[in-house]
Amino acid sequence: MEWFTSLVTTVQSFLWDGLLIVLLCGTGLFFTIRLKGIQLRRFVPGLKEMFAGFSLKGEHAGKHGMSSFQAVATAIAGQVGTGNLAGAATAILLGGPGAIFWMWASAFLGMATIYAEALLAQKFRTTDRDGQVVGGPAYYIEKGLQCKWLARIFAVLIVLALGFTGNMVQSNSIASAFTTSFGVPSWAGGLVIALMTGIILIGGIRRIASFTEKVVPVMALLYLTGGIVVLMMNAGRIPDAFFSIFRCAFQPVSAFGGVAGYTVMRSMKYGVARGLFSNEAGMGSTPHAHAVARVDPPCKQGHVAIVSVFFDTFVMLTLTALIILTSGVVPDMLAQGQEGIAVTQAAFSASFGSAGGGFIAVCLLFFAFSTIISWYYYGETNIRYLFDSHRAVVVYKLCVIAFVFAGSLFQANVVWALSDVFNGLMVIPNAAALLLLSPVVVSLCRQTDTRPLGKHTGNNR
Repeated sequence: MEWFTSLVTTVQSFLWDGLLIVLLCGTGLFFTIRLKGIQLRRFVPGLKEMFAGFSLKGEHAGKHGMSSFQAVATAIAGQVGTGNLAGAATAILLGGPGAIFWMWASAFLGMATIYAEALLAQKFRTTDRDGQVVGGPAYYIEKGLQCKWLARIFAVLIVLALGFTGNMVQSNSIASAFTTSFGVPSWAGGLVIALMTGIILIGGIRRIASFTEKVVPVMALLYLTGGIVVLMMNAGRIPDAFFSIFRCAFQPVSAFGGVAGYTVMRSMKYGVARGLFSNEAGMGSTPHAHAVARVDPPCKQGHVAIVSVFFDTFVMLTLTALIILTSGVVPDMLAQGQEGIAVTQAAFSASFGSAGGGFIAVCLLFFAFSTIISWYYYGETNIRYLFDSHRAVVVYKLCVIAFVFAGSLFQANVVWALSDVFNGLMVIPNAAALLLLSPVVVSLCRQTDTRPLGKHTGNNR
């Protein structure tokens, strides 16, 4: 097992010690310039379009897709998960407070990237042999670039990255949180999560859309309320927390315990890596949800995609980071060798007492479980692309359920490293496609800039 862990860690370091930081941030900067600051220009319209479609019981999703709000709720369900709770803690412990700044920087650029992803997903979406609307990077790579072999590579990577190893991270974090707070054995927690996953997956896209549109608003409100209460209790420490974030982002500093230092590169590495795991901009996952939204023109879905990254990183993840930094628990967590969700639980317990850990365990159940459902759906779309077979989809469902259970049995560092590797690998073909198809994105964006959204009569299909 040690050789396997060493191999995974080596590949993880190769990808995230520079290559993917340059690729992701470079792609985001490219689209920010080419689209003239689209994340700023279209942020307010995105807010309006998101809340205009808000509903806890919208029209049933089906073969012809889902509503724009159901699509963005599915996307946010995938984005707002373990990365917002355990990921923020991991970034701070491994990269220092400065990692949060690089999360913000990469997310700002990622807002332009995800706009491009959503537009291309809408532009090149299609229907499978059953008449079900499908779309995503594999489809815009094949149809837009005429490069089927690269599309297939991406499809395989996303199944491994999200459907399997990514969902192992989610179940691992849930099981760990319930073990810490309630003494539930990891295997028992994993078994319950696997059974719950199976129940939702049986219902297909209709049940997935219905689940996410109800759970996402409730889970967000629950966590925001608890988090704001904690910050009000620690209000006097908030300025120091912001100061440490900005200071540590640009200069090397000693670690909390004074044992090892946090370099700027280390902060960038863990900030961008954990930020990607959280908001998924440029990774190629959320386009699968945005592709099936029933909108016209396609840029409308790009607008709400921008807002989804903002909500994930600048609201939810920042809230967690400030709670951890103002709690004062990080030095003790480093000394004890704790990581991930245990750090966030300790931060809440510093204000809420023993109830804090339980509160995070419940929030994580909502967050991570909704991510499991969304990531399953992304993987299923690519299984349909690869095999176009009902039997393959059934086998995939069973494999996902098995991996969800298995995730609860592994050590956290192993599953996080595996997820980092496959997440990083799937970024490469997706980012390449985004850059090569940028003329299409720019053309669609210009149509929006020269034509009122409410008077669009064309068809992008």
